Amino acid sequence: MKIATWNINSVRLRIALVTKFLEEHQPDVLALQEIKVENGLFPGEGLKKLGYVHQAINGQKAYHGVAIVSRVPFKKTQVIDFCREGHARHMSVTLQNGVELHDFYVPAGADIPDPKVNPKFAHKLDFLRQMQRVFAKRRGKRDHPMILVGDLNIAPLEHDVWSHKQLLNVVSHTPVETELLGEVKAAFDWVDVTREFVPHDQKSYSWWSYRAADWNASNRGRRLDHIWVSQALKGGLKSQQIVAKMRGWEKASDHVPVIAEMDI
Repeated sequence: MKIATWNINSVRLRIALVTKFLEEHQPDVLALQEIKVENGLFPGEGLKKLGYVHQAINGQKAYHGVAIVSRVPFKKTQVIDFCREGHARHMSVTLQNGVELHDFYVPAGADIPDPKVNPKFAHKLDFLRQMQRVFAKRRGKRDHPMILVGDLNIAPLEHDVWSHKQLLNVVSHTPVETELLGEVKAAFDWVDVTREFVPHDQKSYSWWSYRAADWNASNRGRRLDHIWVSQALKGGLKSQQIVAKMRGWEKASDHVPVIAEMDI
């Protein structure tokens, strides 16, 4: 099975890119974040023609929103309320083969890494704590085939950013965020798929800012997009790919897809 995750930054604006990606890479399941559209306006008909007839959408007008499109049928869909602000930031499906897939769009947290003066940063930390609590309650089911994907808006490791020292006080790489994400990961003993294949001392990015005049030349990236699997799936992992070239596509998202292939 091939799973992909992508913060598309408006699915209607970039539906042609979604179509091109699906045609080129043929994932079984694609999880999208920041779709920025209500459920009824999700551009799903064209994706159905490509074989992605199973669709689970938790959308929101103009902001946020997540969706999962799949060639594999769903046995169950569920939205868990991780977000105190009521944003559409989570969708989960149980696939026909029994795999439970969670799609997340963690709040970005704005620019000031101080929850006392920045309500958006406080919201981000609260969201992460809620994720930790929910998965800690399920720790006894670590042998269950589960996958967590999405834009987690945190680059947790030293080489997940272009400069560890310069970004220590920048939202997405601050110690309080990376430590909290570590607690989320430990709560269910998740496996970080990218770092199973890319050594920890090698740089790995999935996001490059729109502010850069030349994203490729400056290469000041961060690894904000993640695929985690439960211990039950670790032994079946086959490969991972971050499709960096897509950052250079016309009208690209500032994020690129991350793909994992595994035996189920």
